[in-house]
Amino acid sequence: MTHKKALWLILIVLVLDQCSKLYIKLHYPLTLYGSDAIVDWGWFRLIFIENKGMAWGTKISDFLPFISEDTGKLLLSIFRLGAVSVIGYWLWDALKKKQHKLLLIAGSLIFAGAIGNIIDSLFYGLLFSDSYGQIAQFLPDEGGYAPLFFGQVVDMLQFPMFTWVWPEWLPWIGGNSFTFFEPVFNLADTAISTGVGIVLVFNKKIFPKD
Repeated sequence: MTHKKALWLILIVLVLDQCSKLYIKLHYPLTLYGSDAIVDWGWFRLIFIENKGMAWGTKISDFLPFISEDTGKLLLSIFRLGAVSVIGYWLWDALKKKQHKLLLIAGSLIFAGAIGNIIDSLFYGLLFSDSYGQIAQFLPDEGGYAPLFFGQVVDMLQFPMFTWVWPEWLPWIGGNSFTFFEPVFNLADTAISTGVGIVLVFNKKIFPKD
């Protein structure tokens, strides 16, 4: 796994991720609760939501209620920048040391996915108008919907494969409906998850014992 191959993999993931986000952003308004999906095949739905926080919309202010939502968003963007810098340095060093090919592929996927979501988080607020009830404009005359570091990550993929109702006798969740797999994500998230999955599945091959 050479530096050139790793760079190509990162660029391919970034281009696919950003092209999919730009297409959704510039062609559809936000998919509001109760409204129709852009594409609905039952087991797969294409929708448009924006995520201000981390996975499943979790925000730092949810864990630290004494800070405001804006402060939590700023801290999250700064943390993402720091994390991607560390991942990038590690990947460069791992490539120089010619570590296991699977580890380098996984690292490249994780790095590309992290950059893809950082682009949204840092710049989309400056570049686009609001998508609520309307199709966003690129570089609107009145300015974007948020300042630098306060953009929202574009998510669009959902695989609600099947739904069931928990038995009434189960405590806390009995009688509640549950959908698998309900979270909405994007191609950058897919790259990160795939990279982590490679490391977990092929752990013994990547880190063999002496």
